[in-house]
Amino acid sequence: MIKKLKPLIFAGALLAPGTAIPQATPIGDPVAGEQVYQRECASCHQIGDGAVHRIGPHLNRIFDRRAGSHADFRYSEALVRQGRDGMFWDLARLHAYIENPRALVSGTRMSYRGLQDDERRANLIAYMRAYSDQPQNIPEASPTAIAREVELSAETLAIEGDVEYGEFLSAECTTCHQRSGDHAGIPGIVGWPEEDFVVAMHAYKQRLRPHEVMQSVSQRLDDEEIAALAAYFRELGRE
Repeated sequence: MIKKLKPLIFAGALLAPGTAIPQATPIGDPVAGEQVYQRECASCHQIGDGAVHRIGPHLNRIFDRRAGSHADFRYSEALVRQGRDGMFWDLARLHAYIENPRALVSGTRMSYRGLQDDERRANLIAYMRAYSDQPQNIPEASPTAIAREVELSAETLAIEGDVEYGEFLSAECTTCHQRSGDHAGIPGIVGWPEEDFVVAMHAYKQRLRPHEVMQSVSQRLDDEEIAALAAYFRELGRE
């Protein structure tokens, strides 16, 4: 069972007499989230009193923690690099990572394929939130509402990329990323599923993925160009 949440305390909040206490949008149902956790996460991660690292790190106090920051756990280089670049586990990034780990952190060792169901994912995160430092419904505490990392329209995701145009555009990408797919300290992008590539680039475009070079590159690309690059690197992985 989940622990009892702390009582609501609005430290430092100055409210006029008669003002209703603002309530944040709940993340989800933590009781239902416990069932999701047992099914989706418990084989690799522990949470709660006495939790320790297993195949994956324990999940206590994950909210607002820098990615890859447990000193006594061996993370993938990709996750450590994201932490160095300034990524913290807020609500948006937890939603994105649980939905599709490799779309947010290319090169992660986590083999989990992702939880696509929005409601079950929100319930899971609400359950995890109960083991972080602040109750989920204090507006001053993060997070205060559900928000996906990248909201892309069905039309954007359905764009069919032009492989030849993608090859033309790829010259800037391959100054760092290897066409062979080798990592050499930089994540490989050859063979990525096209939707994963598109989501990742839009995450950089919206500055949700922390990497200044990739943020700058993505700002110069429109939806058609991103789709073309996605198609090209996906096709390159089939050779």
